[in-house]
Amino acid sequence: MTDTTRIPATEVSGPYGAVVKFAARRMMGHVPDSIGVLWNHRAVMKDSMGIGRKVEGWSELDPELASYAAMAAAATVGLSFCLDFNYFMAHNHGLNEEKARQVPRWRESADFTPLERRVMEYAEDASQTPPAVTDELSDALLAELGPAALVELAARVAFMNMSARMNVALGIHSEEFADACGLPPLAARPAGAEAA
Repeated sequence: MTDTTRIPATEVSGPYGAVVKFAARRMMGHVPDSIGVLWNHRAVMKDSMGIGRKVEGWSELDPELASYAAMAAAATVGLSFCLDFNYFMAHNHGLNEEKARQVPRWRESADFTPLERRVMEYAEDASQTPPAVTDELSDALLAELGPAALVELAARVAFMNMSARMNVALGIHSEEFADACGLPPLAARPAGAEAA
């Protein structure tokens, strides 16, 4: 990953741009540089953000599990922006920050329940190329979560993969959201734990 994006950011302007900037400042405290990159194709930005808002409205999967799944998928793909952003959002939503902080090293951490571990394993497995989710893991999660929550888990991981892979390809990286609100740094991913 480079220090700059692969496509130059453009000025976010006009009436719709003012709305985007207002929403970004309200949600994140500032307008991320990535918005200027995506502003080069407003329809892609608008539709991606629209899908993201709809994903946030889903409620069959416990919010903590949804957060851990999104972060595990982002860590697997190797996108610091989405990992940091979801850590920041866990803080904003009042979720367990210490556990969220440990997601990049969940296999080594003693902080997670067996169900949380299965959810993160599912997120990692679904984020592989090709996806590597097993019948056994799906069956275990189906029994614990039920069909609606498992469908939501799969869809949330798929959306995170779409977002993360697009951002990786564009050279978008962390904008230190967690630092801005005083959160301790994310736990480091163990050596040898390569992204997909």
